[in-house]
Amino acid sequence: MKALLPVCTALLLLSACTNAETPANEAEMAQESTMAAPDALNPSTPNLSWPGDWQFQADSPSDEMVVTADTNIVDPDVYFTNMTPGWHVTMRQPRGIFWHPGSRGEGDYSISSNMFLFDPGTRNEGYGLFLGGSNLADENQEYLYFLLRRSGQFLIKLRNGAETAEVVGWTAHEAINAWTDESEGMIENLFGVQTEGDNISFSINGQTVHSMEKGDLPTDGLVGFRMNHGVNAHISSFDVTPAWAAEAAAE
Repeated sequence: MKALLPVCTALLLLSACTNAETPANEAEMAQESTMAAPDALNPSTPNLSWPGDWQFQADSPSDEMVVTADTNIVDPDVYFTNMTPGWHVTMRQPRGIFWHPGSRGEGDYSISSNMFLFDPGTRNEGYGLFLGGSNLADENQEYLYFLLRRSGQFLIKLRNGAETAEVVGWTAHEAINAWTDESEGMIENLFGVQTEGDNISFSINGQTVHSMEKGDLPTDGLVGFRMNHGVNAHISSFDVTPAWAAEAAAE
C-alpha cells in the first residue's frame, strides 16, 4: 500500500532509525508546565504509532482531512509517527505545524534538530522548525519559522493569524545540503537556532546562515516542526536547551 512507503523507505535508509486525536483545549495542555519534552530515543508510545501528546495544526483545517499514524490508511493527508530515533512525517496536500506541549523556549535558549528530506521529485517545498509559538490551535496563532528547501535555500518568516510576512526571503547558502542528481535517496541537514539577549541566530550544519536583532519577533513560546505539502521527512533529533543548561554542561 502507498501509505506504507514512507515508513519502509525510512527504515531502509536510516536503518537505526486511527486518526490522530488532538486535545480541544491547547491552553489546558500548556498549563502542564512539568510535562517532559519529547525524547527522540525514548518515545512515550510505540514505534509506528501517533507520538504521544504531539499536536498538528494545518494552515487550512478541514473536517475531511485525514491525519494519522495508521499504515493501513492509503494516502492520508498527513502521516506522522514515532520511528526511533525520532519521528517520520509525510505530507500530501496540507501545510502545517507539529508541536509537543513540553517543548518550549523562554529567554536565552537554543534549538537543534537533525532532519532528512526524502526524494522531493520536482517539488521545492519548505521543511524545518518554528519557535515562539502561541495560540497554535486558534485563528490568532503566532510563530516564527525557519525552513529549507531542496534547492539549497533557507527562509525565515513570521506567521500571525492567517497572515505571513517574510523576515528573510529564500536565500541560497553553501552550508545547506541541497538535493542534486548525486543524492542517494535523501539529504540531511542539521538545523540550529539560538536566542541570546536581543539577538537571534540561525544555523545549518553548524554554520550561521543569518543573525539579527529579535526586535518584536516572537521567540518565547512553543517550539516544533513546520512541513509544507509534498514533504516526506524524518526528524532524527529535536532538542530545546536553555542557555543555563548548556553552560552547566560545558563546565
